[in-house]
Amino acid sequence: MAQATTIKGGKVRVLLSDGDSPEVFSAPCGLTQRAVTLSKALNEVSIPDCLDPDKVDWLGRDAASLSMAISGEGVLASESIEAWFDAAESIDSVNVKVEIEFPATTYTYTGKMHVESLEIGGNNGERATVSVSMQSDGEMVRTSA
Repeated sequence: MAQATTIKGGKVRVLLSDGDSPEVFSAPCGLTQRAVTLSKALNEVSIPDCLDPDKVDWLGRDAASLSMAISGEGVLASESIEAWFDAAESIDSVNVKVEIEFPATTYTYTGKMHVESLEIGGNNGERATVSVSMQSDGEMVRTSA
């Protein structure tokens, strides 16, 4: 049996654009946990049995749309707070790259996302934390290299 090839969590990166021309992407410092969720919205239709109309219908499902969500949390780092504030306060979506790096291939999703929420918190005597949630705004294009 061959063992699965796995990666560490740091190989899943969320990078924000600086908005300049030429554009530079960098991963905001401080996130210790990241999650990327691909979602597909489905429309449902009942499919009747033509030979037995009284039989309970099975549902058929058709893809209606795709979406990507990113969530992350970690320590609040002064090196990245301005980038998070700028993205969260922007009326427009921001350019984002998501990289998932395996030894043989790196998958990259590129597109626009809105910072849906930015939460900053902390307990007395402990490090301040940050939590972020992002939602895609249009197509996230996947490439691999």
